[in-house]
Amino acid sequence: MRVSTDEAFEIELRSSGEVLTVPGDRTALSVLFEARAGLDSNCLRGECGACVQTVLAGTPDHRDTVLSPRARAAGKRFIPCVSRAAGRLVLDL
Repeated sequence: MRVSTDEAFEIELRSSGEVLTVPGDRTALSVLFEARAGLDSNCLRGECGACVQTVLAGTPDHRDTVLSPRARAAGKRFIPCVSRAAGRLVLDL
């Protein structure tokens, strides 16, 4: 599923239940950095996979180049530096 870059979506952090809103003009990674220090990142272009997160629920809109077609179809990984979602993602954070 491909969504417009200007659509906001939500990320729920499984460990705390906190729900974060990712505005259309920001990346999920930047919002996660504000909420949780210590996330790994490297390229910030969706090419390295350093920031990969596990999806527990929801449908990612994959915009990276690092995940394989099989991984994309499974929908269990999310690259927050470039990818988005429609609705809400629940991440294993």
